[in-house]
Amino acid sequence: MREGIKRLLDVIASGAGLLVLSPLLLLVAVWIKLDSKGPVFFMQQRAGRQERPFSIFKFRTMQHREPESIDQHKEQVVSAGHDLRITGAGRFIRATSLDELPQLINILKGDMSIVGPRPVLMEQTEVVPPSYKKRFSVRPGLTGLAQVRGRRSLGWLQQLAYDAEYVEQQSLMLDLRILLLTVKVVVMGSGIYGEPGLNWRTYRDRLNGRPPRDSDVEEAMR
Repeated sequence: MREGIKRLLDVIASGAGLLVLSPLLLLVAVWIKLDSKGPVFFMQQRAGRQERPFSIFKFRTMQHREPESIDQHKEQVVSAGHDLRITGAGRFIRATSLDELPQLINILKGDMSIVGPRPVLMEQTEVVPPSYKKRFSVRPGLTGLAQVRGRRSLGWLQQLAYDAEYVEQQSLMLDLRILLLTVKVVVMGSGIYGEPGLNWRTYRDRLNGRPPRDSDVEEAMR
């Protein structure tokens, strides 16, 4: 029942959002096109519910490269707005979280929800400890508990802990609280960039070939 209501609210909210925000979306699209070479949208494979892959929509904020030329295992994390890979328009679009708005299309399609764990790269599923795979039992969200508790400033393992907490405590009231807190986070522009030493690639390297353990997350939260 709760899931059906949530899905109905997702469809209404994403449909209304696309309609109301269409002039803004068009302006951003034109700015991106005039600012740098490449497509307006950045599309990438992400892990959805039950780890099923789907193509996420985002406004492009970086210099265009063909997806097949990007090795996510070796790609350097974007840790600051002055990163040369980010376009002039992209710095503002990232700072205001406008790049995430095209995901309303994903929500309308059923790939995502308004609130839920953020969709991760397919490569990131390799470094999710067993008990924290529960984050994939729900649709990924446009915003979530980890986003209002620190966003990208959180370490990878901290994000997984908050994702699991959301799944365990999920309710429509919790979703509403997260939405209200998201407005505050976006307005303040906090947690846009993360520390290089806290990302999933660093954790993967630290594993040195061993499988991820639940205790790794517990230690990170102490």
